[in-house]
Amino acid sequence: MTRTPDNRPHLTVTLTINGEKRELDLDARVTLLDALRDRLGLTGTKKGCDQGACGACTVMADGRRVLSCLTLAAQCEGREITTIEGLSADGALHPVQEAFVRHDAFQCGYCTPGQVMSAVCLLTEGRAGSDADIREFMSGNLCRCGAYPNIVAAIRELAGDGDA
Repeated sequence: MTRTPDNRPHLTVTLTINGEKRELDLDARVTLLDALRDRLGLTGTKKGCDQGACGACTVMADGRRVLSCLTLAAQCEGREITTIEGLSADGALHPVQEAFVRHDAFQCGYCTPGQVMSAVCLLTEGRAGSDADIREFMSGNLCRCGAYPNIVAAIRELAGDGDA
């Protein structure tokens, strides 16, 4: 780590985002969320509360969900970061995205990227045994529009199919 002329801590970080290595020169205090949105133009990850309380900024780091507003970009050196933009393959929606569409599991859509990322992890972790389990393990993702029943239905559908 070096310091800029105005004495800010500065470093170069190599991040693997959606399978692509990206090198960034950053202030050491830059969050992963700000690096994604402001430096890499990946604006699908949303900035909601900027305090880790809403889940809108949820991304995956090595297959586990993390709140990118509380994670420093420097902490992600050597980790595989997946954002909502990285879920689709060849322009096709991910099965969780398709289920959200089928079940109308969004209204304004602001929280949807974080909800989808959490749902993918929840299904991968095998924690969608019941509606109560889904609600518990999705409780870190808030939806101000109240689309919760539809979100649960979308996840429940995939938990039964095992497609996620």
